[in-house]
Amino acid sequence: MDKIKITGGRQLHGEVIISGAKNAALPLIASSILVNGKTCFTNVPDLMDITSTRLLLEDLGAICKVSKGYLEVEGSSIKKIEAEYDLVRKMRASILVLGPLVARFGHAKVSLPGGCAIGARPVNMHLSGLEALGASISIDHGYIEAKADRLIGNEIYFDMPTVTGTENLMMAATLAKGTSVLRNVAKEPEIVALADALNKMGAKINGAGTAIITIEGVKKLSSVDINIIPDRIETGTFMVAVAATGGDILIKGCNPDHIGGLINKLKAAGTMIETFKDSIRVVGHTPIQSVDIKTLPYPGFPTDMQAQFMALMTIAKGNSMIHESIFENRFAHANELLRMGADISISNGNLAMVRGVKRLQAAQVMASDLRASASLVIAGLVAEGTTVISRVYHMDRGYEAIEKKLSLLGADIERIQ
Repeated sequence: MDKIKITGGRQLHGEVIISGAKNAALPLIASSILVNGKTCFTNVPDLMDITSTRLLLEDLGAICKVSKGYLEVEGSSIKKIEAEYDLVRKMRASILVLGPLVARFGHAKVSLPGGCAIGARPVNMHLSGLEALGASISIDHGYIEAKADRLIGNEIYFDMPTVTGTENLMMAATLAKGTSVLRNVAKEPEIVALADALNKMGAKINGAGTAIITIEGVKKLSSVDINIIPDRIETGTFMVAVAATGGDILIKGCNPDHIGGLINKLKAAGTMIETFKDSIRVVGHTPIQSVDIKTLPYPGFPTDMQAQFMALMTIAKGNSMIHESIFENRFAHANELLRMGADISISNGNLAMVRGVKRLQAAQVMASDLRASASLVIAGLVAEGTTVISRVYHMDRGYEAIEKKLSLLGADIERIQ
């Protein structure tokens, strides 16, 4: 298996271009199931999760053409309605094919999904929502089966905002008969991107980005070209890396409006940030000031940036409290940071007290999930000595050639066998 080797102590300088957003691309690619024709995607990141989604669609019968940054999906050839375990187990986002399959074909059978070990993240709200739209749901031998002659519009209330739940039911409702109203939905930019794409296909969706989304069902959707929005989590990861190491970089091809919560916290930590229409300049300053954070649904501080921010706080001046309110079991990276000399105490499973130290020490560490891998990269960039990170296949699920991008910014980092 590949590993990442980092010798710390170098500041970052230069420019970096942000890739397309994984968390936007996955539901968008799943939405191509709704179209009895061709859907073309540009600015597609080269990631394991994207490949997994493409292989799943191909197994369903779709014909896919791939080139750098481009994916074409021909949905007219889809005949199969079963998403099998071997293709679904690697990635939780595979559940996103459930809504489109039952909406278009009236029948779907999808294996219960896998993915990062950061909490249970049940799919019960997906299933209760589909039942509200008239689908009959059964779970047997690890598979979800949904059936409906045609989905019927209805009101659906989410007990708590769920990104994939909102996306799944929004896609399902586009082909339902009548009007659906989704309440207490997620507001993430990826939700807006999906709604915009579906409307371009001919759907009638209003309210994306607010707590209430209204969908007037249509009989069919049409072929379109879709450009994937920039990845706000990759953007944030590079911002934190510069804040931790020092230096001065320009992050290009991003959307500053999508990461306001992180920008505010980094400014409070002493980082100089200048935003433009589609770029951000970040200048690191010492000493780094300690800052408390609490992860919240968008537009709050993103849970997908918690691990990276914890790495920054390990070398901040003073103490910081990190409250993870979205997922349980999302502090696995703290144990690896402790191996590097960090001073972190966990209480109640979702609170971390981080006491800043003067410097981290290099060590052999292991990534436990996607964002944990990014936090260990940041720690390695500032640590004294050479850090080796194993299980970096987690990182490859969500970061496109991050070691190459950091190397071009001056980091001493490489991928090794």
